[in-house]
Amino acid sequence: MRNFLFMLFAVILFSNCQKSSSEELHAQNQVLDTNKVIEPLDFHPEINKMVTRILARYHYKKLNLNDSLSSIVFDNYLKSLDFNKSYFLKSDIDEFEKYRFEFDENLYLGKLFHAYRIFNTYKQRMNERIKFALKRIKEGFDFTKDEYYKVDREKEDWLETPEELNELWRKKLKYEALNLKLAGKEWDKIVETLSNRYKNYHRAILQYKSEEVFQLYLNAFTDAIDPHSNYLAPITSENFNIRMKLSLEGIGATLRSFNEYTKVVSIVPGGPAFKADNIHADDLIIGVGQGADSELVDVIGWRIDDVVHLIRGDKGTTVRLAILRAKNGIDSKPDTITIVRDKVKLEEQAAHKKVITINENNIDFKLGVLEIPSFYVDFEARRRGDPDYRSTTRDVRKLIKELKDEKVDGIIVDLRNNGGGALDEAVELTGLFIEDGPVVQVRQSSGKV
Repeated sequence: MRNFLFMLFAVILFSNCQKSSSEELHAQNQVLDTNKVIEPLDFHPEINKMVTRILARYHYKKLNLNDSLSSIVFDNYLKSLDFNKSYFLKSDIDEFEKYRFEFDENLYLGKLFHAYRIFNTYKQRMNERIKFALKRIKEGFDFTKDEYYKVDREKEDWLETPEELNELWRKKLKYEALNLKLAGKEWDKIVETLSNRYKNYHRAILQYKSEEVFQLYLNAFTDAIDPHSNYLAPITSENFNIRMKLSLEGIGATLRSFNEYTKVVSIVPGGPAFKADNIHADDLIIGVGQGADSELVDVIGWRIDDVVHLIRGDKGTTVRLAILRAKNGIDSKPDTITIVRDKVKLEEQAAHKKVITINENNIDFKLGVLEIPSFYVDFEARRRGDPDYRSTTRDVRKLIKELKDEKVDGIIVDLRNNGGGALDEAVELTGLFIEDGPVVQVRQSSGKV
């Protein structure tokens, strides 16, 4: 089970600081500056100090903010940026080493300069690597030459010169090109595929915001304490809450990045987009506006999170979309549509059932299978006292009744792909099958069981 206390506490207090207008998002996404230096936001030091004190005082594992912990945070942070030692030079690491035993004091005081300096150096090195990769891919490779490329470099030494990194990346690119060649791709297609791959990766890094760097840094700290405590940035917290309550207010479409476009992957059955029937899978969204008569904001090249942020909205409000129809191609004239937002149920993430028949000794047994992807609960609705709030236990209770009505001989509970969730839901769910007795033991940091 995830420890949600520390994941959510800081984010809730400061989430309002992150509500961006369409104009702000437009400015953030308009120009991708390879030389732009990312800096902490004004409120980050206070969040940093608060999270550090919460963990120091209340975490089950009594921690000491000392040089030993600082060293682990330092290593975690470097690993989160360059786990395969393919970007930083040894000279960079030697320069960073003077920070190794300062992270404990920085965390307590809310000082973020070192963390952001390391990230900005990483961004610079990444720019250099992508520039090299895009040029080197076009030059081709000698596949008759016997060479060795080590995929996992986590335990290797940092390389000392740009020339050594160039040689490492030449082998890396050759390895990736060979995999595509073995898959049957022609050389022109290999060049196109690898070039697009690294351009997309480059764009993703260039679109990093201060909040994401801050989240990386704080999670290097929380992971040094235990692997189940995390800091969630506001957008991450919002997405977490959506997963927990299995609903959101929007249009009901699954989106992903496709080159510089936002592509519709699927339409949620029963959702607003499904009912409107004016947008379909594989269509490309190139503009978003708020309200039936609003001006459209061009979102080509935007981060997928920011496009989703614009499209989501309160139930009953209208969103305008400029879309390129899949059947007409990218060069076609866009259509403009309107959709009224509504509550969307994410049923594919909910508990569901099926009935299977197994033959044993020439006897057919009818078995119900309950697949439970996670232990979810709508925290907000439960807190409000909503009698119809959604939860795993409530859904499974209904499914069990349906299976009993179908007169199954037994029930299998399938948790193979369950990633965890709310602990109290796991306990409540167990109560549907076990009449009484302990299920889980929780020991508080005070020692009380």
